[in-house]
Amino acid sequence: MLEAKSLLKAKVPISLIKYPSPGNTQSTRLALHVNDDDSFCWVYIASGCRIYKVLISTESSSVNQGKQDLLIPEQIEVLESSEVNRCPHQSEVQSIALAETDRKDCSVLGSVDSCGQLIVSKIDASDTDSDSLTYSVSPRDLGVGEGSWAGLCFNPGQWSMAAVAHSFCKSIDIYDQDIQLRSLRTLQYPSSLTFMQTLPARNGSPILAVTEGSQLTIWDLRVQENGGCVQRTCGSVGDMFYAVCSSPNGYIAVGGADRTVTVYDPRRWTALSRWMNCSKYEIIGLAFSSVDPDYIYVQGVDYEVLCGNWKRSKKVFSFRGDSNWLGFSKTSTQDVLGAWCDSSNIFVAEISGGKGTDVLQEFP
Repeated sequence: MLEAKSLLKAKVPISLIKYPSPGNTQSTRLALHVNDDDSFCWVYIASGCRIYKVLISTESSSVNQGKQDLLIPEQIEVLESSEVNRCPHQSEVQSIALAETDRKDCSVLGSVDSCGQLIVSKIDASDTDSDSLTYSVSPRDLGVGEGSWAGLCFNPGQWSMAAVAHSFCKSIDIYDQDIQLRSLRTLQYPSSLTFMQTLPARNGSPILAVTEGSQLTIWDLRVQENGGCVQRTCGSVGDMFYAVCSSPNGYIAVGGADRTVTVYDPRRWTALSRWMNCSKYEIIGLAFSSVDPDYIYVQGVDYEVLCGNWKRSKKVFSFRGDSNWLGFSKTSTQDVLGAWCDSSNIFVAEISGGKGTDVLQEFP
């Protein structure tokens, strides 16, 4: 069973960001990087056309719990804050993402704006931008049509590969650094995407999971038939999906307007579990636990982030923001959550495995 070790709350200095830009329904404008000894973390946030970073201490602190398993945050001060030294976007940034590279002291920060422009830069151990690898890629149809939500994710098995979704264009562009490999065309407006971490019998081919409308679609980047779409699963008619995530053992979870977390087994494409009405309002963010994949983190549009066992449909704990969510993310290898509110408050939660935590089992 998972337990909360700490929940911290820090306010972004008004001198850095006076009024955050509103963004979109999906809270994809935050990324986390925790240092090796877990003593502090850098929180990257996007507002307007620029990206900012905030340093927060994550040293051990007590956690207070109120009624109905609600965690009460501890107020702390920001240690350091600044604007990320890189070329700004030409329109509002919609999504940012971090990817670990082959070197432990280096990671990659990517961002995409409402027009689909992608900017990627390498960040070293001191969390400063490195000019050795910084590039920008614009979509082929740049300047055509309206700006809209755009999503970004990196391939965990190949950090140089990135997928960029552009909602109004109904397209997903696949890049290897600044080279466009192919473009996927969705039937409906894409709302979330992620590379699958594990999938049997695919011979190492990159697999992309995308939510579009009320459907979950799976794309094999090496397949040409049907435009690369190898699986299409429909949810409740009329209920939009807003979030998708993949677990370390290969399961896929989706959530959206129906307030239900549905977990699929990709070996048979059947629903393993449906956690009905786990959130009071629409689900706009999901992340499987890295400590125990039987648990999942759910972000609702009602300022709440909860943790629960999706197999048992049981809530363990939750915490709440004080205004609309602008960003939500979890580190790729640890259970450290970050969330950013319209009030400029940042929440950082560190979760650990308690007694009875199950051992991770992957597909044979």
